[in-house]
Amino acid sequence: MSTPPRTVHCADALQWLGANPLAAGHALLTSLPDSTELRALPLPRWRDWFVTAAERVVAAAPPRSAAIFFQTDVHRDGHQVDKAFLVQQGALAAGVRLLWHKIVCRAPAGTVTPGRPGYAHLLCFSRELGADPAHATADVLPDLGPMAWPRGMGLHAAAVAVRWLCAAAGAHTVVAPFCGRGTALAVANALGLGAVGIERSPARAARARTLEVRFDAGTPAFLRAPMLPTDAPAPAPRRLGDQPPP
Repeated sequence: MSTPPRTVHCADALQWLGANPLAAGHALLTSLPDSTELRALPLPRWRDWFVTAAERVVAAAPPRSAAIFFQTDVHRDGHQVDKAFLVQQGALAAGVRLLWHKIVCRAPAGTVTPGRPGYAHLLCFSRELGADPAHATADVLPDLGPMAWPRGMGLHAAAVAVRWLCAAAGAHTVVAPFCGRGTALAVANALGLGAVGIERSPARAARARTLEVRFDAGTPAFLRAPMLPTDAPAPAPRRLGDQPPP
């Protein structure tokens, strides 16, 4: 059995999406960068960038496909930043509907997690698909799964997302803007789908090309334990329309 294809572009994700319209059979799975990854932007400008990025990612999905976001809220300046709300603002601007919103536990219920909430979000949007009970999955995931790096997507959450995109959206290729070290890509390949990643950081893009996942009795695991220390930040944004400069 041949290995599904994987391509990782070292490029600006929003510019790449704008220049490469996606054909039917492609679906998106992403985790938009936190404000700590765009330190040149004051928090209000990062919020504006985040909403615009969500709008453009959602708008890039083919009409009968979907875009899924994995996002974890953070606390900044004594307040909680609700990234699910920001993503939904972007989708509203794009005129795309929310299909479902799942909660992913980062810690067991009842655990105090100072500095960052004990849960993450999985949100799915589509222009033309509707909710189908035949493809329903649990609304609360008890464990996000192992992570390739501290800012990465949880492996179990990625598997839920990719399986849904395959079954409900008919995806044969998963496109991952801001792919980081490539968890979404590795999961897609392990489940028999092609994968396309876009990542500005050369170091992370290189890792995303080689990360591998296997499924044992339906449970995903990394073939090799990833190195967890955070990579150097991506290059500073260069175009106002994509990632605003300082």
